[in-house]
Amino acid sequence: MINKRLLIKNLLAHNDENSFYDKKRQLNLHSREGKGKFLKHICALSNSNPNNNSYIVVGVEDKDNEIVGDDFFDDSRIQNLVNAFLENPPKIQYENVPFPNLPKEKVVGLVTIKPNHKTSFFKKGIHTIEPNSTFVRIGSNTLPTIEKIPFNKQNIETVISIENNSRNSIAHTLEGVLDFMNVRHKDMFTEHYVFKELFVVCWAGNKKKIRDKTYFSRVDIELINEQIKLFYSAQDEVTLECTDSSFIITEYVPLGLNDKTSYYPLEKVILTFFDNGYYKMETEMLFEPPQFNKKMLHHIYNSNKSLLEKIQKKVVLTEREEKDLYNLPSTFMLCYLNGFDDAKQRLIDAKLILKLFPSVYLNFKEVMRVLRKMKYSH
Repeated sequence: MINKRLLIKNLLAHNDENSFYDKKRQLNLHSREGKGKFLKHICALSNSNPNNNSYIVVGVEDKDNEIVGDDFFDDSRIQNLVNAFLENPPKIQYENVPFPNLPKEKVVGLVTIKPNHKTSFFKKGIHTIEPNSTFVRIGSNTLPTIEKIPFNKQNIETVISIENNSRNSIAHTLEGVLDFMNVRHKDMFTEHYVFKELFVVCWAGNKKKIRDKTYFSRVDIELINEQIKLFYSAQDEVTLECTDSSFIITEYVPLGLNDKTSYYPLEKVILTFFDNGYYKMETEMLFEPPQFNKKMLHHIYNSNKSLLEKIQKKVVLTEREEKDLYNLPSTFMLCYLNGFDDAKQRLIDAKLILKLFPSVYLNFKEVMRVLRKMKYSH
């Protein structure tokens, strides 16, 4: 098994950006420009490395390789985005890798682009990228090309060497378990499970019971062997189940109006472990949007727009308006799910305003995470 934390360190130590890996401060998949840039790099790295993995490391400063981290990004359906725009798309995997010096809500993102022997190109345009465009990676530059795409044979040996030097050990696994349970989550309920005598899953969370059902909040779950954060949420509630060979995470999203909150199942993630040292992760979208009275939602929608205008004009908010502001991301999402088609874009446009209010911005990120999951699931 490859220890993904070691792999990232070895990639950063090996060289500056090159033809088999790129690094980014953060990903922005909320805009067409951000999606276009991401897809362009995926296309170029895939075309330049048909016989070996290539990588994008997210959460690293470009100038000095300082690991600063980025938000937890749990969208396994990012593959759907790649498939939607690229012909001959490579298989990709996005993993969240925790580092000891980062806050527990921050991780380094690792995008692995699997070998693909067919040339990838854009089957439809996005932002400034035209249909039928293709890209190649030359050194640290991503460039358009119309020529037959060459590949660097030396990359194969280099990448295999880096990956082999990133293999896990018993020492790394034990250190990971002790750090998770005794350092990063010493103030929370923690547990660990061993599957097939090979895999160690650690998790931490706050337990609570609602209507005879046990939920966990502020949940952090890691597959210690590979130093991958499987799940993290400062807001949503989850239920956890395990068998001899599987670990099941069911995520719920709290939604409601007028101070009435209900829990709606959002997604089920099933990790299945095998005797041969492999595991697979399957996801199942469960979410059915709740339906509310349109007249009431129309009133809330207009109130939200008015609230944002007041903030822009620097009007002091009342206590009730501050409470409404805290719920604004969730209520905008409810409006969107009930037919107010422009509510999602209004919420995205309000991002810079909401950043001024840390607790509200945290809700904004959670709502965007849910909406992103819903979009990519289709």
